Amino acid sequence: MLFIEYPPCSTCKKAKAWLTEAGADFDSRNIKEQNPTEEELRLWHQKSGLPLRRFFNTSGLLYKSLNLKEKLPSMSEDEMFSLLASDGMLVKRPILLTDTAVLVGFREAEWAEALR
Repeated sequence: MLFIEYPPCSTCKKAKAWLTEAGADFDSRNIKEQNPTEEELRLWHQKSGLPLRRFFNTSGLLYKSLNLKEKLPSMSEDEMFSLLASDGMLVKRPILLTDTAVLVGFREAEWAEALR
């Protein structure tokens, strides 16, 4: 499994502790140092079954400073992927990639189900 995180993020810390406590074997990747590529994001989006908007970190300072709440509705999917790939701080985290799932944001019940 691959755990994509921003180490200072409190939700990421909570999710990482939960994974460790669950005895999960995973590799970590810092989203700010290794931003997801557009290709990765497209693959994860497809595999997740989630709306693309769910991949945006809507509580982030960059999201707010770029006024994306107003801009996203008129953007094409290609523009959204390009924007997400431009800066890891725009991407919702943590992300957990398993063989069968892509989980965006930490929801303990959802993660527990994916690890079964």
